[in-house]
Amino acid sequence: MYIIEELATFVAGYPSADIPRQAREAASLLLADLMAATAAGLHSPLATAARAAAADLYGAGPARVWLTDLSLSPAGAAMANAAAASALDIDDGHRGAAGHAGAGVIPAALAVGQALGSSDEQIIDAMIFGYDVALRVATSRPTSTIETYSSGRWVGYGVAAAAGRLLGLNAAQLAHAMAIAGAEGPISFPTGSSKYQGSTVKEAIPPAVTAGLTGAYRARAGANGPIDLLDKPTHFDREILTGGLGQSWWLQQCYLKPYACCRYMHAAVDAIVQLRQPGKTIRSLRIETFPQGLRLSNARAPKTLEAGQYSFYFSCALAALHGAAALQPVDPARLTDPDVLDLAGRIELVAHEDFADSFPKGTPCRVILDQGEGPQSLTVLHPLGDVANPMSREQVIDKFRRIGAASVDTHWLDKILPALDRGFGPLFSVLSPPRPDLNK
Repeated sequence: MYIIEELATFVAGYPSADIPRQAREAASLLLADLMAATAAGLHSPLATAARAAAADLYGAGPARVWLTDLSLSPAGAAMANAAAASALDIDDGHRGAAGHAGAGVIPAALAVGQALGSSDEQIIDAMIFGYDVALRVATSRPTSTIETYSSGRWVGYGVAAAAGRLLGLNAAQLAHAMAIAGAEGPISFPTGSSKYQGSTVKEAIPPAVTAGLTGAYRARAGANGPIDLLDKPTHFDREILTGGLGQSWWLQQCYLKPYACCRYMHAAVDAIVQLRQPGKTIRSLRIETFPQGLRLSNARAPKTLEAGQYSFYFSCALAALHGAAALQPVDPARLTDPDVLDLAGRIELVAHEDFADSFPKGTPCRVILDQGEGPQSLTVLHPLGDVANPMSREQVIDKFRRIGAASVDTHWLDKILPALDRGFGPLFSVLSPPRPDLNK
């Protein structure tokens, strides 16, 4: 049996009743967190352009574009929601995968589920299987063979799995759905390391979503894909792909992100936030990290929010001067803040041998900060949101309130938050803006 066939048999045939409560609770938390990320990124250039393109290309339909008055086809809604969710780099991720599954899998599962009228249980199940497949594919790649860590390279497999589960595809159809998604997904060059500062391509998650959905719907219509796609031992580890299916659930290993910047620098931000003394003059700031951190674009004076998200200098200067709240999310006006730019220009960023073999399983960092009383040092091995240092549901809800405030009216926000606990029907009904009362 080919690897994709084995995965497909698992997704198509695993009983819903056997999925443990802990996996469902993890899915619920990840959903709440992704809604927060979507609210934060709603008006970003990436999300705004994606919504306009989705409406023009895919047309009206039954699936809600979250936090807007648009309803589009499943592909259009899922693509637009994925763009907003991934826009500000504050969506969930996974260490082994070194990328983001939720911003692709969750929008796809909700869009297809809403279009089909699926039950709450069916949509949650689809999310769980989508994460499992996507993260297994990503993590199975030997580090030496990885051309890019962009999530668009692998998230389409999970999207196809989630959509195929909801569509009721049999194992053979589902195998072809994932094979089509994998074969036709975006190439996705590593834009996070690009020195061009104007790109909104980023992780290529939105096109991977459409590729995954296309794979599922085409397979239902009889299309075939190259189902031996993952049977290449030099590029995919079979044991990671298929070991422990149904015994461990990969979405429970995901980290959450309290700050709107690349996960590579979250340990540094945590350390800075703990060391900083507001009002003190920062004489020097040295950051010691793992070698891959130096491969980001790391602009000292980024021109766009996307560029700022991939800059240790900018994000850490912002945290040092204005605290954690300045990264929840980032105000575009900070891109021209002279004090932030001055400190960003003075930060020392180096790779340290202590962290040489940490990535991708870890993204540790040491910060050495002098605020006029001599250097103070702090090492953070597990930044906030890691499995070893998790965020609680209360912290996730607080994140939603804090970063959603700029996009979502407080009264509306107060309706969305309870709906997250009442099921998808109530949630879908409140995800569009309240219409004005014309009788008032």
